[in-house]
Amino acid sequence: MLTTELVAVVVTLAAVYLTTRQNIWCWPLGMVSVTLYALVFHQARLYADMGLQGLYLALAVYGWWAWLRGGEDHGELEVSLASNRVRMRLAAIGMLAGIALGLALDRFTAASLPFMDSILTSFSIIAQWMQTRKLLEAWLFWLALDLVYVGMFLYKGLYPTAWLYAIFLGLAVRGFVEWRRSMGRTVARPETEAVR
Repeated sequence: MLTTELVAVVVTLAAVYLTTRQNIWCWPLGMVSVTLYALVFHQARLYADMGLQGLYLALAVYGWWAWLRGGEDHGELEVSLASNRVRMRLAAIGMLAGIALGLALDRFTAASLPFMDSILTSFSIIAQWMQTRKLLEAWLFWLALDLVYVGMFLYKGLYPTAWLYAIFLGLAVRGFVEWRRSMGRTVARPETEAVR
């Protein structure tokens, strides 16, 4: 499984780097990445993270479309900020979904770290959705999540993945800076739509 994990690390790094650059090819490369990580997490019995890869796959398809056609007049999507209302809804959804999934995994599976895995999973879905909509705050979510993920993966002995998430911390900072800079080149407006 170590070979699969190492390949997944390299592919994922490339995909996240392309995301920081707002390069559309981050999405198909991300599809390969999540497929590999589904296998890694299954082996590690991190079932919430394994299931998360399926959602990431669906979000990658949506993100590919949204970045190309999800903007004004079906044009390219621009980086924007989430409204306070959207931020509060996403935080509530993340916490409730994480607790519910943690309870289910704790009761019905032999999952390792069911609550930590579940809360990280629910907020990762939210951060990924925010990225598909090019919401700047997605990078702040990723910073917080990646810090906790590093510890969890070290605990589980997934050392290449722990290193990957440590590198993600730097990429999240870079993504935030790059996306914020791109907002200065366009007229940014808060995302006022309800959570889709």
